[in-house]
Amino acid sequence: MLAAAPVWAALPEAVLERMRAAQVVVLGEVHDNPAHHAAQAAAVEALQPAALVFEMLTAEQAAQVTPDNRADAAALAGALDWVDSGWPDFAMYHPVFTAAPGARVYGAAVPRDTARAAMQEGVAAHFGAGAGAFGLRDPLPQAQQEAREAMQMAAHCDALPEAMLPGMVALQRLRDAQLARTALRALDEAGAPVVVITGNGHARRDWGVPAVLETARPEVSVFALGQGEAGMTPEGSFDAVSFAAPAERPDPCEAFE
Repeated sequence: MLAAAPVWAALPEAVLERMRAAQVVVLGEVHDNPAHHAAQAAAVEALQPAALVFEMLTAEQAAQVTPDNRADAAALAGALDWVDSGWPDFAMYHPVFTAAPGARVYGAAVPRDTARAAMQEGVAAHFGAGAGAFGLRDPLPQAQQEAREAMQMAAHCDALPEAMLPGMVALQRLRDAQLARTALRALDEAGAPVVVITGNGHARRDWGVPAVLETARPEVSVFALGQGEAGMTPEGSFDAVSFAAPAERPDPCEAFE
């Protein structure tokens, strides 16, 4: 596991060169920070990947990205039904699509109804063939399970019933596995490099998508970038960490109050 190398503001060429040496590049983000998306777009432009994998898109949505609508932010947002997706302003994400116009687009989102079904059936059963290869049949070490549950509780402002926490952790693992499986499919179909656009929690090397890729196909080389905000380093380990000014946002806990 590599220690994070701090990177401030724009990514230096040395970091981009390390990305270019990887088959899969996982670019983390804080979802509502415009600077993080700008950094992702700059990295994608520099890498010109063969494929882009988005946490924010389902496979069905990804199929709606065409050469005709890709350059038009309003048309693409409409085709993706982005306004009802729950993700932040599409204007932040659109430059990532246009930074490598020839890259194939893949969606790795777990839809809400799928997530509910997985909670009832168990994530391994719902994932289907390959669940074991992607680590979903193995229980987490107790310390990691407890740490993940504590993070879920903190992320939801200590408002979740404790009985929900194991299921929330299982869903996070399902999303990691789905992102990893989609990245490998993109690698097989489109070639390298593949860039994955996702939140920092999925990008972390110690237990996110890179760790699942290591379990599923250890020969694939992976680079993981975390993106923090000034005064806030993303939790977990990454190959490099970039920092930006904090985004302006309301108190996320007000909704729970």
